[in-house]
Amino acid sequence: MEQEHIILLQKILVLLFCVTLFWKIIKYMCGLLNMEKEPLTVLVTGAAGQIGYALVPMIARGVMLGPDQPVILHMLDIEPAAEALNGVKMELIDAAFPLLRGVVATTDVAEACKGVNIAVMVGGFPRKEGMERKDVMSKNVSIYKAQAAALEQHAAPDCKVLVVANPANTNALILKEFAPSIPDKNITCLTRLDHNRALGQISERLNVHVSEVKNVIIWGNHSSTQYPDVNHASVITTNGAEKSVKDAIANDDWLETEFITTVQQRGAAIIKARKLSSALSAASAACDHIRDWVLGTLKGTWVSMGVYSDGSYGIQPGIIYSFPVTCEKGQWSIVQGLKVDEFSRDKMDATAKELMEEKSLAYSCLN
Repeated sequence: MEQEHIILLQKILVLLFCVTLFWKIIKYMCGLLNMEKEPLTVLVTGAAGQIGYALVPMIARGVMLGPDQPVILHMLDIEPAAEALNGVKMELIDAAFPLLRGVVATTDVAEACKGVNIAVMVGGFPRKEGMERKDVMSKNVSIYKAQAAALEQHAAPDCKVLVVANPANTNALILKEFAPSIPDKNITCLTRLDHNRALGQISERLNVHVSEVKNVIIWGNHSSTQYPDVNHASVITTNGAEKSVKDAIANDDWLETEFITTVQQRGAAIIKARKLSSALSAASAACDHIRDWVLGTLKGTWVSMGVYSDGSYGIQPGIIYSFPVTCEKGQWSIVQGLKVDEFSRDKMDATAKELMEEKSLAYSCLN
């Protein structure tokens, strides 16, 4: 009888040990799930401007990097904008964003670039009335050469760079030249705004929600020579069936004329309508670009990014050109094997030609 009591007691002790161990494991796993991520430092240049003012609250709210990613914002602008920049900092503090772990507002490029994980280069010199193209290019070459040097010296080794300021592709190329330690694949420019504009035009035309349209492409330069391409795009129609956009619209003339020019000239149309440039949509697109780059694109979906050409689709290496890309684990890859018809080939080559001309002009400014 006593032996049975001992055995029973041993079983109870083993059971209690197992329950305690199991509970500790559950608590540990819950702790891992609730463990806060280390903050990422995000630089926004031109932060007191229109796009910057729209962009920084989106970053602070988690739109760019996700609802569980704390951020430290570094905001840079020129000396005449210092007071306005400080006003933006005050508003960020007043908004009490839970994810915002710190704000630096400065006119010192070295301070702004210190420890930066992600750099969104919004600041640039805009073209003013009466200015020659080379004058604008020369101003921006100087700006991006200096900022590249600061990123090279002070940013985190794995810093991801998105250039928004125009001419975005060529500004990104200059930045790449003067920040050689930043990997080529970590320097990109924004064509996601054009990509989103193309999605919007298709959804409006077909009267479907924009989320039902995917895989448009912006080829080339973020300029009026860009080529919005729907040859590989698809849409979920109102009856729930997936169709190619070309079949759903069934109007090649519209797709090859009005659709293209509307997307190409959308920025100018917005300036004409509101007497100011696209700020809200550009800021939103910048968030989309970085979010997909860092967190990954949806399976079966690609997006458009201005990236350093590797010769894909016959595009000359050595320029920053917009391609269709997929993203996974913080890396982008150009979508390969898409068929290019004669109409597309001409458009793709025309925008590449413009980028080669811009590159030559930029290098002449350097020399």
